Amino acid sequence: MSDLIVVKAKIKEVVEGYQISADYADALDGAVRELIKKSIERAEANHRRTVMAKDI
Repeated sequence: MSDLIVVKAKIKEVVEGYQISADYADALDGAVRELIKKSIERAEANHRRTVMAKDI
């Protein structure tokens, strides 16, 4: 993926003391995108145009 939603430098801050594989950021980005997609679907199902924390 070329445009990541997640920031690699921030991931490294969170997993301090651990190594991160080359494909980890891409996999995490995919999971985040899927979570966002499902949140949008839930908001639409509830007739809202605002995605809220409760949609996660």
